This record gives sequence, C-alpha cells and structure tokens, in this order.
Amino acid sequence: MPQFAANLSLMYPELPFLERFAAAASDGFEAVEYLFPYAWGSAELAARLRDHGLRQVLFNAPPGGLNRAAMATAWDAGARGTAALPGCQAEFRAGVQEALRYAQVLQCPRIHLMAGLLPEGQTREAVQAVWIDNLRWAAEQAGAQNCQVLIEPINQRDMPGYILNRQAQAHALLDAVQSPHLKVLMDLYHCQIVEGDVTSKLRQYLPTGRVAHLQIAGVPERHEPDQGELNYPYLFDVIDAAGYTGWLGCEYRPARGAVPHGTRDGLEWRTRARIQKVAP
Repeated sequence: MPQFAANLSLMYPELPFLERFAAAASDGFEAVEYLFPYAWGSAELAARLRDHGLRQVLFNAPPGGLNRAAMATAWDAGARGTAALPGCQAEFRAGVQEALRYAQVLQCPRIHLMAGLLPEGQTREAVQAVWIDNLRWAAEQAGAQNCQVLIEPINQRDMPGYILNRQAQAHALLDAVQSPHLKVLMDLYHCQIVEGDVTSKLRQYLPTGRVAHLQIAGVPERHEPDQGELNYPYLFDVIDAAGYTGWLGCEYRPARGAVPHGTRDGLEWRTRARIQKVAP
C-alpha cells in the first residue's frame, strides 16, 4: 500500500499553518509536504516536525525573489518559478541555495524546482538552453548535499502559461541534463487533466526509477481522491505493482473547506483504500 504525506498548504485550511503539523500527526500521517517554507524560520519548522514525529518529504524552491523576504511573498505576487526563464538566473540560483539551506535543517531529501510561466513572445524551444543549464547546475548543488531536485508537469487550466505540462517533456529534460540528482514529480491530478491514460503513464515511468515523488487529488475539483473520475484504489494497486516505494503527497483541497475537522472527516478514502488492499 502506498504511503501518504499530508500537504499542509492545502489540507487543514481551518488551522493556522503551524498548527497543521499536529493535526496531520493526529490523523495518522507520518510525513508532510507543502508549497513553501520561507515565511517561517527553518528551526521553527524543524521543531514542529520533531515534536510530532513527522518527516518532511518535499517542498518547493522559491518561485522568485533574491532574498528570503522576497521569496516568501513571490507566490502571492504571481511568480511561478524561474528555472526556465532567461534573465532570471540570479534569482534561480539564490532560490536553490536558500531551498537547500532549508532542506538541510528539515532533513528533506527533495526540492521541487518550478519552471515558470512562458514569457510573452517566447517559445519553449527558445528557453530550453537556459532551462537545461539551470537544472544541471541545481542538480549538482543538490547532489553535493545528498538531495534531489524535481520537476513537475502542471496543467495550464490551473496555472495558465506554465512551461512544463507533459510527462514526456519532463523526461526529455532528464535526458538532456543527465544527472542522477534530477527526478520527476508526477502529479496524477495534473496528468489526468493534460494527458489522461494515467495507468499507462505510471506503468511506463515508475519502473525507470526517474519518478521520485507522486501527488494525488480528485479530478476535476481537486478534492479528496475518492471524488471524481480517477479510480484511485485501482491506481494504488498499479503503483504497488510498478515497484514504487516513495511517498504520495495528498495535494488536494478538502471538499468541506475550512470548517472544523473538515480535513479529518474527509479521510475515509484512506481507510477504504487500505481495507480494499488487505481484503481477500
């Protein structure tokens, strides 16, 4: 049975962020992920992990900014990454270095590098050289710290203009960079919206060892994975059969929203999935 990590940026919205660690641990999660840690000190976050017996398994490098204050507000200002943006190499490198500092304190083995929004008048081919150079540099930096950097195809309905959208594009970048420290984050929600045929994609890519992290959510509303068009109990069996032993990040918005116990009340999907797995 896959092991699940709570995404604290989307789950437990009724609670202040720092209180979500305790809630996740109380609900039986052993690991967490979230979008960005830069609004909080790394020591404070490490203490929350330690106090509640949690592992940090993923977070994003800053989407922009040259210093921590700017990095902490870049997402709300509309930044969506710099990895593929010409002229933003200084921002990208500063963000990777800050992310690696956090990763060391949080003992987190994976950092997601957001590509960014395609600049007006540019093509994906035009930014490819900068993108590859940035990823190669980041992978080298991460490898020196025994860490991995990840790239994630994201659908353009949720993030219009995002440069990286398809699984094959991500794996082509891995071919170009040729680093064991660069991997793919495969989000099944995004994959279903952009490409569909999720089962075949899992069977194609998971056995390669190039997918270091999976994320899940119901499609199309991005609620609990027992809602919508994807049959997650079936997909969990596919994931197991493919030999994947990593984490599945629960990057979904609870259907009940920011109400007391709204996230907890929606976790029945997890229990049902485990019961189905052990049933004769």
